[in-house]
Amino acid sequence: MNTPWLGIAGPTACGKTAAALALARVRPVEIVSVDSALVYRGMDIGTAKPSAAELAEVPHHLIDIRDPSESYNAAAFVADARRLIGEIRARGRLPLLVGGTMLYFKALIDGIDPMPAADPAVRAQLDAEGAAHGWPAMHARLAEVDPVTAARLAPNDSQRIQRALEVWHASGQPLSHFHAAKAMATDAHSTGAAAILSLEPTDRAWLHARIAQRFDTMLAAGFLDEVRALRARGDLQPDMPSMRCVGYRQALEFLEGHGSMTELRERGIAATRQLAKRQITWLRSMPTRRVIAADAPDAVAQLVQAAQGIE
Repeated sequence: MNTPWLGIAGPTACGKTAAALALARVRPVEIVSVDSALVYRGMDIGTAKPSAAELAEVPHHLIDIRDPSESYNAAAFVADARRLIGEIRARGRLPLLVGGTMLYFKALIDGIDPMPAADPAVRAQLDAEGAAHGWPAMHARLAEVDPVTAARLAPNDSQRIQRALEVWHASGQPLSHFHAAKAMATDAHSTGAAAILSLEPTDRAWLHARIAQRFDTMLAAGFLDEVRALRARGDLQPDMPSMRCVGYRQALEFLEGHGSMTELRERGIAATRQLAKRQITWLRSMPTRRVIAADAPDAVAQLVQAAQGIE
């Protein structure tokens, strides 16, 4: 086995799970989830987590490994993924990394930038200032100290603007400085990939229709009940990474009395479309990926055939 690991990437709702399971039927693989939402227990419907039958069909890793009150980040993923890749290869199987959290893929391939750890006090201060002045104003502030990072962030991307300002406050250096450093890219334990097979639609309308269908399916399956149960715990705050996941944020707003069911659906679908757009932008920055048209009738067969040709 020459391939360290094989990746299946793509935007949300493009068919990654089906493709991974199809490949698992013809090659001895174990699936490592590359998804920042699937790590959380009790968040099943809104994350489109694989079903019990799908999880039983082939070994899966990095699913249900955190409580929603806990954090999980790219550094933790890289450490877990490197360990799992070694263990899976030692069992004579191919590690198949599947998901849409492109930052995790990039971190595994290029290494982690050694930026400062989160500071709860600074984060709380920035949250208060963002609430008082609005995130576009915070974005303008970021542009003064880190124009490179500000240029790639939307003015309302509160989570990333907050983190970039937090790094600046903690270190006096812009976030872009740490990204440029790539200190871990030369780490002796860095794990390269022979191939990433990327499912990307040629027709954006096809993906939009699948996103809408998936959100409707989630609502019908009891998504709001799932979020009610999480909300009833009393220890989960809207600014936690788990509650910032697409769909959950919008559902929490609805349960707090903001908007109608129609508006919830519209906001949830719009947020998922924005996520897919960001994922596709990430993918286009990965020139080594092999693109397979997700909306082709034989997309799964194409992916399996491509994977079969990789040793």
